[in-house]
Amino acid sequence: MQSRGGAAPVITAQGVDLTFQTADGPVHALKGVDLTINQGDFVSFIGPSGCGKTTFLRTIAALETPTGGTLSVNGMTADAARRARAYGYVFQAPGLYPWRTIAGNISLPLEIMGFSKADRAERIARVLELVDLGGFGGKYPWQLSGGMQQRASIARALAFDADILLMDEPFGALDEIVRDHLNEALLELWARTGKTIGFVTHSIPEAVFLSTRIVVMSPRPGRITDIIDSPLPRERPLEIRDTPEFLAIAHRVREGLRAGHAYD
Repeated sequence: MQSRGGAAPVITAQGVDLTFQTADGPVHALKGVDLTINQGDFVSFIGPSGCGKTTFLRTIAALETPTGGTLSVNGMTADAARRARAYGYVFQAPGLYPWRTIAGNISLPLEIMGFSKADRAERIARVLELVDLGGFGGKYPWQLSGGMQQRASIARALAFDADILLMDEPFGALDEIVRDHLNEALLELWARTGKTIGFVTHSIPEAVFLSTRIVVMSPRPGRITDIIDSPLPRERPLEIRDTPEFLAIAHRVREGLRAGHAYD
């Protein structure tokens, strides 16, 4: 399957189910998820808490294993893609080691992967500039604001230059002003790098502002109730949120969330 612009699919899910076995019985986290994410897409997943959006992101990253259906990443299994370092993953919290400098935190996965000292230094300098943290490599996490720490976390995920960036609600704990700034910065970074991005959020305005496609999910078991292709231009100032086009997409997302709650 080709995308609208002819880009190749990089993530393909067909009938993906995931059931967790617990002491209280089975928990059906995902049911019948069909989705194709194409090269260069910015796809946001939105839905109520517990709907499976983070779980689906984790299946792409091979952090969870589907119990039904098929999932491929770059034409291979999710586990093979993980071993091939096909993606970087940004968690909800920055997860920076306080005893390591920012450069040292970014360096850690590169050290594990066996990159040379010179290569590590070049990559660290490049990704710090990408996230507008040039000159902060020698600082420790506690010396940075929450927003700067999250940018450092993004830099760490970018350091080994994977084509796919998976982001699990990375800005959810930040105040609105910082969140707006990081939304703009993320769009700029996406435009410069051409990464394929999967992004989990609870915020309708954030999903609409960032995405080329918005995947709306129902309460558990997580199903896709709507997939919205955004007509907005890729270059988006914050002011675009006041336009009729933006508000129309936000309305459709909201209606999709309501329909998901009514799904039987």
